[in-house]
Amino acid sequence: MALEIKIVKVKKPEGLNVIIGQTHFIKTVEDLYEVLITSSPSIKFGIGFVEASGDALIRWAGNDEELVRLARENAYEIGAGHSFIVFLRDAYPINVLNAIKNVQEVCSIYTASANPIQIIIAETEQGRGILGVIDGIKPKGIETEEDIKKRKELLRKFGYKM
Repeated sequence: MALEIKIVKVKKPEGLNVIIGQTHFIKTVEDLYEVLITSSPSIKFGIGFVEASGDALIRWAGNDEELVRLARENAYEIGAGHSFIVFLRDAYPINVLNAIKNVQEVCSIYTASANPIQIIIAETEQGRGILGVIDGIKPKGIETEEDIKKRKELLRKFGYKM
C-alpha cells in the first residue's frame, strides 16, 4: 500500500480569513450556509465541501461570487474527503467559529486564520486525508513589553477589548 505526503497551499488574497475543518455528511453545506448567513447581516462568504462518497463532488454555497470561486477551487485542490473550507469577508473567524463548531456534522476545525496556510495531505490509492496545517510563519522572537502594548492596542482597535 503506497502513501504519498503532499503539501497544498491555500490560494487566497492576503488578509482574507479562512476556516478549514472536517465534517461527515453532505448536509454540511446547507448547515454551514445557515450558520454563516445568520451570524451577521454584512458577512460575505464562500463554502467548499469535499464529498467523500457517492458522486464525490465539490459541493459549494455562499453569498459572494469571488469567495465561492475560491472555496470551490481550494476544496478541489485539497481534495481530502469530508473536508470543508470557508472564506470570510466583513467578518472574522471569532464571530462564527463557535457556531460552526456546533454544527452537528462538524468533527473538527484544523485552522481559522488570515495567515498564509499550507495543508499537509496524505494520499493513498483510496483517497486523501488532512494530516495537519501550517498556519503562518515561524516565530521571530519573544514578545517584549512594547509588543504587549501594541497587541493590546490592536485588540482595542478591532473593538474586542475596552
